[in-house]
Amino acid sequence: MKKVLVVHYSQSGQLDSVVKEFTRPLVESDDISVTFENIRPVEDFPFPWPFFTFLDTFPECVYQDAPPIHEPQVSGDEDFDLVVLAYQVWFLSPALPMTAFLQHPTAARLLDGKPVVTLIACRNMWLMAQEDMKAHLEALNARLVGNVAMVDEAGSVLSFFATPLWVLTGHKGPFWGGLIPRAGVAEKEIVASERFGRRIRDRLRFRGEVAADMFRGLSAVRINAGLISSEKTAKRAFRLWGKLLRSLGPRGAWQRKPVLAFYSVFLIAMILTVVPAGMIIKRLLAPLTRKRIAQQKAYYSAPSGE
Repeated sequence: MKKVLVVHYSQSGQLDSVVKEFTRPLVESDDISVTFENIRPVEDFPFPWPFFTFLDTFPECVYQDAPPIHEPQVSGDEDFDLVVLAYQVWFLSPALPMTAFLQHPTAARLLDGKPVVTLIACRNMWLMAQEDMKAHLEALNARLVGNVAMVDEAGSVLSFFATPLWVLTGHKGPFWGGLIPRAGVAEKEIVASERFGRRIRDRLRFRGEVAADMFRGLSAVRINAGLISSEKTAKRAFRLWGKLLRSLGPRGAWQRKPVLAFYSVFLIAMILTVVPAGMIIKRLLAPLTRKRIAQQKAYYSAPSGE
């Protein structure tokens, strides 16, 4: 009997739906046992988010200051053949509950030497968050054997508006008579994610183990080359602003609010001007940087491949 552990946390419920479809072939297999570990923060995060509460979370996300979580249901002494880490992306970083789990002593015992698949559901910018995840896994002596990144159907530009509206109102839309499309991963894509579960099932059943090539050809990730530099720039900006805000006090401190108010204006201005301009410049320069872009796409799409 092969054993799979699925660690997950979902605010809106979307990631729970992805996890359900992704793991369906495993759950329905008589020769595979699936254990679900739902991360439980001591003080859960609200959904929908109040605006300033949402902004006030980003310094801790970027610097990975994990909040306390309830003790995991698994002890850490179990021997799993595969661990699936299903996480959201908050401010280009793994969501704080997942960060908290990765920093918990139980994770150190569970993941040591184990193959890991990461499963992401987010707006569309996940590269820097996955870099953080890779660093955690390396520190825990775990092996990343697959990554699946599912992104919003609204696209890069319109999701800048659709996703914040969903996060702040709790409604996916569409908004304003369809001018802003529905937020979230398309339902057909969620249902289709079971193909990854089938591949894991078949590898465990017929080969007895999983390997880093198992998601090749399944379109597990798609790399938007125009967003690579944007993510790097935004991550650096988050760290600079985050350092300032953390120096003013902990999350929720009143001293942060004036700076957060100014930062919100700055962030919106960046989204509306600098990010689109960067994408256009990247596209114009693409013929001159084709080799470098290909290398970047190969790196960020590993190990699953596009």
